[in-house]
Amino acid sequence: MLNIVPNTTEKQNIVDFKRSRSMTILAVEDDIVSMGFLESQIESLQHKIVKAHNGQEAIDILNTQARNIDVVLMDREMPIMDGLTAVKYIKNNPLLRNIPVIMVTGADSIEEMRQGLDAGVFYYLTKPVEEEMLRSVLTAATREAEQNRTLQEELSRHRTSFDLLDTGKFKFQTLTDAESLSAFLANCFPDPSRVITGLGELLINAIEHGNLSIGYTRKTELLNQNIWRAEINKRQLSEDYNQKYAEAVITKKDDRVYVVITDQGDGFDWKKFMRIDPSRAGDNHGRGIAQANATSFDKLTYNDKGNQVIAFVGLEKQLEW
Repeated sequence: MLNIVPNTTEKQNIVDFKRSRSMTILAVEDDIVSMGFLESQIESLQHKIVKAHNGQEAIDILNTQARNIDVVLMDREMPIMDGLTAVKYIKNNPLLRNIPVIMVTGADSIEEMRQGLDAGVFYYLTKPVEEEMLRSVLTAATREAEQNRTLQEELSRHRTSFDLLDTGKFKFQTLTDAESLSAFLANCFPDPSRVITGLGELLINAIEHGNLSIGYTRKTELLNQNIWRAEINKRQLSEDYNQKYAEAVITKKDDRVYVVITDQGDGFDWKKFMRIDPSRAGDNHGRGIAQANATSFDKLTYNDKGNQVIAFVGLEKQLEW
């Protein structure tokens, strides 16, 4: 077993510093007044804005500036190409699929929201957009974008050949461990960029929700107060949690790659998080498992208790658990 040694405070500070940087948000809106509102909110959060007036313009910008765009804020109803069509293109493009997309719509239909969520939208807002809600969702989206960027940077540092790996077992304790390990494990899969975000979500979930017992409501409060990471660091130093660790096992078998992640927590009701509930579409978190299930792996499931997740990628799409 390889023990991923908890990293130093110096690296933690580097990660926190990177998360505070200004982001670039692509705003896609055909209405001039609505675009003005979005622009003022984005700039008030000290982020940069790039503008597009329909889905096709957005795709053209992304195809030439993908590395510079952190978040897409997309209206649903637009001429030339609507937002839903553009989202489907983004999520089917390996170079763009990890960019968080916020969709803004004038309809509050549950079915339309579900269509967007199923297409890959992880943040949903209805018009008229409330200022505080927009700020909250923008903050959540930029946080997700920064986590994705951190994972991609880790992935580039770990690029090598893992063809000879048959089985590996790893032990990890901290968020930094999870970020580094997700990049290492991603290279064991046929398409590392596809699984990297999902692996990161599952490994982080094992630490925060599993070992450290931070529930959904409590995480919402911590994120709103901007003390989520500080609370995790605090708990990991306490006697109740400092001996807990999680394990990840990666196995290649019969042209398939499996990862099994187990934590020492009490488990949770995982079934309601396998898809994004429209009622939670505006929450500042809660999309990680659904995202991993929908886009990162061919199949994902938990044990009954909810403290062990098994995910799979391979050539055969049908697999009986």
